[in-house]
Amino acid sequence: MFTGIIESFGTVKEIVREGSNAHFLLESNLAPELKVDQSLAHDGVCLTVVETTAQTYKVTAIDETIQKTNLSEWTVGKKVNLERCMSANGRFDGHIVQGHVDQVARITGIKDENGSWVFDFEYDSSLGNVTVEKGSITINGTSLTCFNSGPGVFSVAIIPYTYEHTNFHQLKVGDTVNLEFDIVGKYIKRILKGY
Repeated sequence: MFTGIIESFGTVKEIVREGSNAHFLLESNLAPELKVDQSLAHDGVCLTVVETTAQTYKVTAIDETIQKTNLSEWTVGKKVNLERCMSANGRFDGHIVQGHVDQVARITGIKDENGSWVFDFEYDSSLGNVTVEKGSITINGTSLTCFNSGPGVFSVAIIPYTYEHTNFHQLKVGDTVNLEFDIVGKYIKRILKGY
């Protein structure tokens, strides 16, 4: 389980396809602390560490993960948001995040608000996911609050600290991001639908 509070960056150093899988080699200051078998969220995607060195580590993604996230668009040099699993005695600074991306969204607007930024997003609402005004959303692994919430659209405001300490500073209009919708909302919706 994660909280959506980004700890560090990873930089993609190598991508190797093997059958339907993709192996990603990343460089990060977290590498010396990682262990094989450890779960780590990459732009909100929970991946298992399969190899480590002092400066790098490797994770593997299956085709299902690649197709349903923005991993298919990763390139060497990309900066990725990283968060390790929450420790049992940790503090919830964000919200409950599973590292299971529901779908992707496209950035439709970025507005500089003279000290903060407003990002507008559009996603395929036919998949049944919804946002709630002032509700939680995870974008590229970052816990944020929605506003301007409507069918298939929402906005978030990004403060300078978040802008600098996540990969939001690299994003541009048209980019694809990973979305994980609020787990509480997903369960309520399921109960109301009766399955």
